Amino acid sequence: MTTKEPIRDIAHLGHVELLTPKPDESLWYFHDILGMEKVHAEGQSVYLRGYGDYAATTLKLTEAAQPGVGHIGWRAVSPQALDRRVAAIDQTGLGIGWSNGDYGHGRCYQFNDPDFHSMEIYFDEQKYDPPDELKSTLRNLPMKFPKDGIGVRRTDHLAVLCKDVAANRGFMQDCLGLGLREQVIYDNGATEIGSWMSSTPVHHEIAYVIDVKGMSGRLHHFSLWVDNRADVLRAADIFMENGIFIESGPSKHNNSQAFYLYSYEPGGNRVEIYTGGFLVFAPDFETVIWDEKNRGTGVYWGGALPDSFLNYATPDGDGAAGEGREDIPVIDPR
Repeated sequence: MTTKEPIRDIAHLGHVELLTPKPDESLWYFHDILGMEKVHAEGQSVYLRGYGDYAATTLKLTEAAQPGVGHIGWRAVSPQALDRRVAAIDQTGLGIGWSNGDYGHGRCYQFNDPDFHSMEIYFDEQKYDPPDELKSTLRNLPMKFPKDGIGVRRTDHLAVLCKDVAANRGFMQDCLGLGLREQVIYDNGATEIGSWMSSTPVHHEIAYVIDVKGMSGRLHHFSLWVDNRADVLRAADIFMENGIFIESGPSKHNNSQAFYLYSYEPGGNRVEIYTGGFLVFAPDFETVIWDEKNRGTGVYWGGALPDSFLNYATPDGDGAAGEGREDIPVIDPR
């Protein structure tokens, strides 16, 4: 049996840009409520990070007319790996070109996935250097534990919606080398509903799920990691005390096995507080496939997912034309 040589050129998900029509309120949510540190502001954007993120920034909030994902950043393992991935992307015709970079990282190559989610790949990255008052006594912790808010440790993943899951999944496998962890496939193998992928041992860094409204480039959710289930439960209390809508959870996913809580930040984007989930170390890990018979609702235990979980994404598609599928049951895109 011949095994295809894996591509190990992507180090990890580097950062995510979220768009918001309510920049001040969104900053309040991520800084005051979630406890992320604001490290920089430039133009219409602010840059934040979790206390355990080693990079200078992992979240960029940018003022825009509608919420959604601005772009997704991936870090390469070396300058040579960056060049190899650029060559692979160029062959697909989805490359855009080189940019001088942004706060927190250097020169990067910008491109789209087949569904026109904007992405970039880079190697040079600015490490976080805390001011004296934020230096931890733990030499291996980038900064002190936050004294306010939920205290999210790091950016974990995001889930995006698309017209064609197979096309986007294949692009990320072939061009970036992401590993395929789990899939939801319906109609006797004919319809790929969702795929969960990662360049690291974490369960997934990006998930692609079919957009039932037939739209392109939308965000389902952005996810931030906390250390344990007690932190998720505490987050629910903090949300309720501050008038933040909880859409679903706390509950446990079936695929990934993670514990979760979903809310909406004031700009309209869905945000997940997330912990647990199994890790993948085996190079010959066999992708787990779920179908209509064993998938259920996507909830292992806990409250049922609301219809909004299927129907709402950013930007919102109310009244939008499209050739979507309305016969797909509510499933959990993680």
